[in-house]
Amino acid sequence: MALDTRPADPAFDIASLMRAPARIMRPETLAAFQPSRLSASRALMSQAVRQKWSIQRRRFDIDATGRGVADYRIDIGGWRFSFPVYSFAPAKEGRTGRIIGRAWDMMGALVEGDMSAEDFETTGRELPKLYEGRATPGTLIWCRSNRSGRFFNTAQQALAQGRQPDVAALAQSCYLMRNTGLDGNGTFGTKTFLTYEKDHPLRWSLSAQMLCAYMMRVFAQDLVHHLARLANPAAPELAPDLRRFLGVGNGSALGLMLFVNNHPRLIDRWIGIRETALAHAKSLALSPDGREIGVLRGLVEKAILFRRQDRAEYEALTASAVIAEDLVVVSDALGHLKARFKAGDILPQRPFADLCDRLEGRVAPEALETLHSLLIELVPAHADSLVETLVLDEELTGRPEMPVCRLLEILRDEYAWAFGLDLASEASSRYVWYKSATAEEPRRGPRSEVEDAVNLGLDLARFIVRLEADLVRQDPHLSTARFLMAHPQHRAIVTRVQALAGSFYHSPYADIMSEDFVPAHITRLLNVGLHGIDKTRDFLNRNLRGVLFHGAPLPEDLRAGTADDHWFYPSEPIL
Repeated sequence: MALDTRPADPAFDIASLMRAPARIMRPETLAAFQPSRLSASRALMSQAVRQKWSIQRRRFDIDATGRGVADYRIDIGGWRFSFPVYSFAPAKEGRTGRIIGRAWDMMGALVEGDMSAEDFETTGRELPKLYEGRATPGTLIWCRSNRSGRFFNTAQQALAQGRQPDVAALAQSCYLMRNTGLDGNGTFGTKTFLTYEKDHPLRWSLSAQMLCAYMMRVFAQDLVHHLARLANPAAPELAPDLRRFLGVGNGSALGLMLFVNNHPRLIDRWIGIRETALAHAKSLALSPDGREIGVLRGLVEKAILFRRQDRAEYEALTASAVIAEDLVVVSDALGHLKARFKAGDILPQRPFADLCDRLEGRVAPEALETLHSLLIELVPAHADSLVETLVLDEELTGRPEMPVCRLLEILRDEYAWAFGLDLASEASSRYVWYKSATAEEPRRGPRSEVEDAVNLGLDLARFIVRLEADLVRQDPHLSTARFLMAHPQHRAIVTRVQALAGSFYHSPYADIMSEDFVPAHITRLLNVGLHGIDKTRDFLNRNLRGVLFHGAPLPEDLRAGTADDHWFYPSEPIL
C-alpha cells in the first residue's frame, strides 16, 4: 500500500475539509443529518460508558393499577443524583402527548444529591401542578411520560403468561413509554444551566434532559416487570437483548422551529463541532494495517441491517429500504478501498475525504450523512472532547459603538443567502406562526385564517433585507446606537446580527413564512441530528415520532463496564 504523502498543515487541512455553510444550512440538507456520537442521547451514553455510571433502584412501591412511587440513585464519579418517580394509573381524560396534557402515567425529577423525605413528598405534590408548581432546591429537571398502551400491555401480558413478548409486535414502536416533557434551566424553579459547577458531569447542553429520558426507559422496564409479577410471581423479566432493543419514545412538532430561532448559539456550536469532528475523521491517514476501513465497514453493515429491519412507515421521508440499498453502495465502496489498500495501490492522502466526495450525489443524502456520522466513530476521543464545549451563554448582546459600514459588511457577507430569496410574492409570505389559544402550542397557518395572530416566527430574511435597506441610506461612520435611535424597530435584529457575527451555522437559510417551507425539515434537524432519535416517522410534514436510546446499554452494563460503545443501530433480537 502506498499513500500520497504530500505535506500539509494540520490546521489548514481540517479547515479545508469542513463544509461551507452554504452547503449544509439549507433546510433539506439539515434534515438529512443522522444521529452521531455528538447527538445528545448518544453523547450521554458515551460518557456513561466511559465513566461506568451506577444506577440503582432504592424504592419501588407501586400497586397493580400502576399507582405509587419509586426512587433511583445515580452515581457519576463523585456526584450523586436522585430520580424520584411518581406513577399513576393510566387515565384517558387529560392524557395526550402534547404540552396541553394534564394527566400522565409517570412524572419524575432529576435532583442533585440524596433527597430528604420532605423534599420527596414536596416534589410529589408540586409536580402534578406543572406550571403552577415549584421545584425543590437542587432540582435540575422535571419530566413526564406516558405508556405506549398497546405495546406496554402486550409486553406485560406476555410476561405474566410466563413468556417473552413477540419481538415483531414491539418492533413496531421500539418503546414501552414515550417522553411527553422535559423542563429545566430555571423553569418551575429548577437550577439554571449556567449555574452548574465547572466539574458538574451534566454541564453540557441537553445532558440532564437526556439522562431523564434514559431514566424513563429504566422505569418503564422496571414497571412492566413489576406489574407482570404482581399478576404472576413467576413471571420472567424481558430478555436482556430485548431490553436493550427497546428505547423511549419521543414526539415533536412545530415548537422546535421556535427553539432553533431562540437558541442560535447552541445550534451554531453543535453544527460547528459536528463539522469539526467530521473533518478530523476525513483527515485520517490509514494505519499500517488499514483497520479503520474494517471498523467503518462493520458499522455501515450494522446500519444496513438496522434499516432493512425498520418496520416504520414513512409519508414524506426517505424510506429505510431506500437508505439501506444506498448504504450497500457505501459498503461496496469501502470494500473496494480495502482491496486497493491490500494491493498496494497509491491511495489519496485523505482516503475517507475522497470516499465522501465520490459518494456525494450517488446516494441519498440520509445515506451519506449516515456515513458521516459513522466516520466520527473513528475519532471518539476528539468527538467526546468537543461535546464538553457545549456549555454556552446564549444571551445576545449588541455593540452600540459599531459603525454602520461594519454592520453592512456583516449583513452582506454572512446573510447573502437572504438577499437571494423570493420575499415579494404572495406565496412567500402566505403563512404566519402563532400560538393556539386552546392548545397553547405553536401553529403555522395561512395569514388569511388568523388575521389577528401575533407572528411568533423569526422572519429573519425579511428583517435582514429591511435592515440593509435602511442602513444604506446612512452615513457609513454613524454608530449603531445613533442609527437605532432613529430606527428602533431594528433593535432586535441588529443585536442578533452583531452578537452572532463570525458564527456561520446558527440559522437555516430559509424563509419560514413561505408556503414552500417544510417545517419537518427543521424538526428532523433537532430530533434526529441534535437529539439522536432513530426511526423518525413523519406526519403531515410537521410532526415526527421516533425512539431515543434504541439499543442503549442497560444500567447493569454500565456499572459492570461491559457496555458496547457501538451500541447503536441494534438488530431485532432473536429470542
